[in-house]
Amino acid sequence: MSPAVDTALLRRNSLFAVLNDAEMEAMLELGKVRRAVAEERIFTKGDPGDSLYAILRGRVAVQTESDEAKVMLLNILDAGALFGEIAMLDGGERTATVVAQEPTELLRIDRRDFMQFLSQRADLCIRLMAVLCERVRWTSAIIEDTVFLNVPRRLAKRILMLAQSYGRTTDTGTRITAFVSQEDLANMLGVSRESVNKTLKSFQAAGAITYRNGFIVVQDESFLDQVAR
Repeated sequence: MSPAVDTALLRRNSLFAVLNDAEMEAMLELGKVRRAVAEERIFTKGDPGDSLYAILRGRVAVQTESDEAKVMLLNILDAGALFGEIAMLDGGERTATVVAQEPTELLRIDRRDFMQFLSQRADLCIRLMAVLCERVRWTSAIIEDTVFLNVPRRLAKRILMLAQSYGRTTDTGTRITAFVSQEDLANMLGVSRESVNKTLKSFQAAGAITYRNGFIVVQDESFLDQVAR
């Protein structure tokens, strides 16, 4: 029997949006629900790519680590997001580490089951290629930003990205509902926390944002957009 899952949540993801009701039910039959506590590793960079995950509830951090234990935060994913598909498709090693940021519920689908399911559905294969192309473009953009942009431009772009993904309109501006510490922002950009702190203060002084207890409110999106250009 398939787990009780909000299919509308899964259909937010472009990969699952092409499935009709019967196909969605068939896919859910392959899945198992996994729960993780805050700070628990879902998998670690270098682990076998033996499964695909969809977030049913909670939030995870996608990060990579150097041999010297330096961490770069690549992304934060919320309910409805998909991860683990790259290593799952080629069966290779995981390319990043994924850690639950809060109590999280996941739908896990094993590689052998998903590949068999995929082999019978050409439209899903095409959509999966599109998803992977989006990931490649996103990764390329991150690399270009790291090489060519200074800290204020990169931080402005990242705040705008977070606002687009997790923003909620309030009386004071767009509140980013995800908790993002200065250390998180520094790890996202691969810079020092001091550089992030200095830049955040300059954005606050300009009236572009407020930042309190790990939560950002964007008050002047046009200012950040100008900085990011």
